[in-house]
Amino acid sequence: MLYKTLQWTAAPTIKLIYRPWIDGKENIPEDGPVILASNHLSVADHYFLGLTTKRHIATMAKIEYFTGAGLKGKLISSTVKALGQVAVDRSGGRKSAASLEPSLEVLEEGRVFAIFPEGTRSPDGRLYRGKPGVARLALTSGAPVIPIGLIGTEKVLPIGESRPRVAPVGVRVGKPLDFTRYKGMENDRVVIRAVTDEVMDAIRRLTGQEYVDKYAKRNGAGKGEGDD
Repeated sequence: MLYKTLQWTAAPTIKLIYRPWIDGKENIPEDGPVILASNHLSVADHYFLGLTTKRHIATMAKIEYFTGAGLKGKLISSTVKALGQVAVDRSGGRKSAASLEPSLEVLEEGRVFAIFPEGTRSPDGRLYRGKPGVARLALTSGAPVIPIGLIGTEKVLPIGESRPRVAPVGVRVGKPLDFTRYKGMENDRVVIRAVTDEVMDAIRRLTGQEYVDKYAKRNGAGKGEGDD
């Protein structure tokens, strides 16, 4: 209900203030499981991503948001839960891999799940190597991957700043990527890497960003598929 309320209130406000242009909204199906895979430039990305479809979009949120103590922690926890977000453990290894299970449940229910394959915001505006979570989700669920290219959001809310600015923003929604040809190969590392790279290349073609074939560091480096 909270998500729908924001669609009725916050979304029109964002459109009025920023007047973002959006190309390719028709590429997101009106029903069925869908994975939205986007580049990640700013905390503001979530808000503009939400303008691409009327459907509810579930995204990952670090597990600390769900387990916070005190009044502030409980408020954040209740908010992310009300928004229907999925907890992700960013400590790496098996915990991070296991955190994909709730995401698969979203897709099994025929819903929309969004992921930022870079795992964190780009530190310099370039597009970094994708982590394998997006490929694992696509190969296990069979859901199509819709590449999303966000443009200009880093100017709305730059890293390290808390006050948003008014700046031009654009969103390009690409054609669905079908990976069902790799059915049953979700544990093949070569296939997982190939699928991830194909998704990242599709995003790069939408944004025109310079590609960096290494993982982006998150405030001193870190592991995990979640957003910061």
